[in-house]
Amino acid sequence: MNKPEVKMTAPPSQERKIVNVPELFPDLIAKHAHPGRFVHYDEKDSPWVPFGENAAIKHLLFDTRHNIYSNILWMKGPAVVGTHKHRGYVVMMCLEGSVHYLEYDWLATPGCFIYETPGEAHTLVTDHPEGCKLFGWMQGPNEFYDPEGNLVMTADVWWFMDHYESYCREHGIPLNPELYL
Repeated sequence: MNKPEVKMTAPPSQERKIVNVPELFPDLIAKHAHPGRFVHYDEKDSPWVPFGENAAIKHLLFDTRHNIYSNILWMKGPAVVGTHKHRGYVVMMCLEGSVHYLEYDWLATPGCFIYETPGEAHTLVTDHPEGCKLFGWMQGPNEFYDPEGNLVMTADVWWFMDHYESYCREHGIPLNPELYL
């Protein structure tokens, strides 16, 4: 006889203890899986790397197998990140300040969620006096264009790795292995 299905409203959480969960493939997981990552918010785990005149990036993860990179973009005051087209998806969360795209009619404030699909082109702008901070999880390359619509550069996981590593080398900062998946 089958147990009746129970609709869960929240995960069980009676005790603060580590539960030994059964696993069918512990040896394979131990051999082939990559452990999760933790990057502290302070500068020693990942410095703020300049990105143009009025912005910086705190790199959080580089996954070269899937062309995925994660970071926090900090636009330090009213600023523009030029027109760009995503060739993969982008997931963002506004952490501080506010930001919008010239091409859309919404304004992201702290807690707002942004999802961008491949093929969209837009221009990121903050008019907030203190700028904004955006957490981003991106897959695939971003193409950046000049005001006439000419391709200027492409940024993918390799570009973001070089951005981080070049800055660290120039400033004597050790690379953080936790950033690499």
